[in-house]
Amino acid sequence: MIDKNSPVPIYHQLEEHIKQLIESGDLKPGDMIPSEREYADKYQVSRMTIRQAIVNLVNERYLYRVKGKGTFVMDQKLEQSLHGLTSFSEDMKSRGMKASSKLISFEIIPADPKLADQLGIQEHGPVYEIKRIRLAEEVPMALERTYISANKVKGLTEEIVQYSLYEYIEEKLNLKIAKGTQVIEAAIVNSEEVEYLQVPEQSPIMLIQRNTSLEDGTIFEVVKSSYRADRYKFMIDLTRP
Repeated sequence: MIDKNSPVPIYHQLEEHIKQLIESGDLKPGDMIPSEREYADKYQVSRMTIRQAIVNLVNERYLYRVKGKGTFVMDQKLEQSLHGLTSFSEDMKSRGMKASSKLISFEIIPADPKLADQLGIQEHGPVYEIKRIRLAEEVPMALERTYISANKVKGLTEEIVQYSLYEYIEEKLNLKIAKGTQVIEAAIVNSEEVEYLQVPEQSPIMLIQRNTSLEDGTIFEVVKSSYRADRYKFMIDLTRP
């Protein structure tokens, strides 16, 4: 594990060793790692060397410190590519993770002027409002508010929205979902998000609004989501023109 004759600095060897333990699952989120003194005694190196490795892993968000208690393994963020249009359920399934939803409310509301304009419907037209918590492995990841024209997507029920909405639209209604436009911005949680996402007040979140359209260009849904910034990150590939 630690080779004192290697040209690779000892602190870096220790960093890589701890990373391997985390990535292999031998060290799990919330586990406390040995103290600096324990590492120093085990490998017969200075505590300063150990401290450098630990500080680097804290800065890289593999570990976090709790004053007076110790150093712990941090939950690793889920990464979602911004290329391609997938539902939360599809995204979690592709990772081999169990996705679930907790329905908060499901009702039909009249579209206000802004929502009517976004969905391309008449003001006061019927719109499904679906509010639910999105979970991965039973951990709250996002608070999602979905607005769908009831005249464009018919037959929605509470039971259907508990599972994959996109699967219902494409396989049961034979409608082809084509593309979406997303806007992402940073924010601080409000009281509703604190309650449903189980995060402290003043926690950072990512607000994401997606307008999704069918193959004929019709926008059928507007989704406003609040993602936990401590558990989720987004990735995009950039190509220089």
